[in-house]
Amino acid sequence: MPKIRRHKLPRALIEHLAERILQREISVDQIGLFGDWCDTLPEVPAGTWFKRFPGMIACGEGELVKTFLIPGQVPHGEEVF
Repeated sequence: MPKIRRHKLPRALIEHLAERILQREISVDQIGLFGDWCDTLPEVPAGTWFKRFPGMIACGEGELVKTFLIPGQVPHGEEVF
C-alpha cells in the first residue's frame, strides 16, 4: 500500500487544497491534526480513500490527498483509520 506523498506535489493540487481550506473554512486546528496524521507516514489504499477528523474529512487517491470535505459532505472510497 502506498504512503501519503508530502513532497513534490503538483502545484495545481496544492492550490486546489488551499482553496478548499479557505472555502470550507477548515480551522488551523484541523489542518494541524491532519499534519500530525501525515507525520506518521500512514499507508493508504491505492484507490480512493478518506480519513475522518473531528471537523473535516481528507480525501485522496493513492499517495495523493485530493480534497478536504466538511462534516455532512459524503466522502467516497475506503475509510482509513
